[in-house]
Amino acid sequence: MPRKEVVMIRVWWKPVAGLLLSGAILLVLVASPTPAQRKEILEMQRDIALLTQSQRELQRSLDEKHAVLKTLLEQSLDAVNRLQLTMAGLEKNVQDVQANTGARMDTLATQVQALADNLEEVKVRMGRLQQQMVETQGVMQTLDARLAGGTMPTAPTGTGETSPAVPAPRPPSPDVLYSNALRDLNSGKYDLARQEFLDYLKYYPDTDLASNAQFYLGEILYAEKKYQEAIAEYDKVLNNYPKSFKFAAARLKKALALLELGQRASGVQELREVVRRHPGTEEERRARAKLRELGVNLSG
Repeated sequence: MPRKEVVMIRVWWKPVAGLLLSGAILLVLVASPTPAQRKEILEMQRDIALLTQSQRELQRSLDEKHAVLKTLLEQSLDAVNRLQLTMAGLEKNVQDVQANTGARMDTLATQVQALADNLEEVKVRMGRLQQQMVETQGVMQTLDARLAGGTMPTAPTGTGETSPAVPAPRPPSPDVLYSNALRDLNSGKYDLARQEFLDYLKYYPDTDLASNAQFYLGEILYAEKKYQEAIAEYDKVLNNYPKSFKFAAARLKKALALLELGQRASGVQELREVVRRHPGTEEERRARAKLRELGVNLSG
């Protein structure tokens, strides 16, 4: 081989050999770490193992908490559903109680009105009895005066006179007719009570109890759920008997009949009129209670 080529090979080999020597040394160092490096590697491996274990435990804890939360959510939803069902049942019970209470209050109010009517009737009868006693006393005084003067009335003695025509049967007295009608009304004999009240208005339209008879005609129709016809009878009380003892009651029952017919606005207006015009009465208290039940303000 020529000398020149040998020199060139030597020049080229020196850096390559240096690189190979450095790589061998580095390989030896990596393959055979020092005790300090070995300790550090072990600590890193242990830390990695601990981190991996912590991650697994954290994942397991999250899975368990997720399952618990899911169970709690399902239980909460079940509890809400049960609560809604319970509230619906309670609401229905409250509505039933209110309906029953309203019906009982209406019945009680009717009974109280009947007692008040009886008391008023007794007062009227006492006044009439007192008047009859005064008239009887006047007749007795007249007879005494005639007896004292010797002028006794003589009976007519004609033989050719025709006998008077038989008079038509008189209707029962107003007290008897009204009492019978009220008794039949309270016992549920509506047809008979209606006819008796009509007869009372026919024969005794100007008595103190005529407005009561008119009111009870409306009450009979209301009890029969003939609300439109009942309103017409209540209006007769309101229009024809402005000073009637039943005036406030007629307006209240007219309002309730309107509500039964679904005429809410008109019914509420009549209830407010009862509150405004009849303060301190039983009718005003019932009108206020009905407005509260409807969720309506007293003034509108």
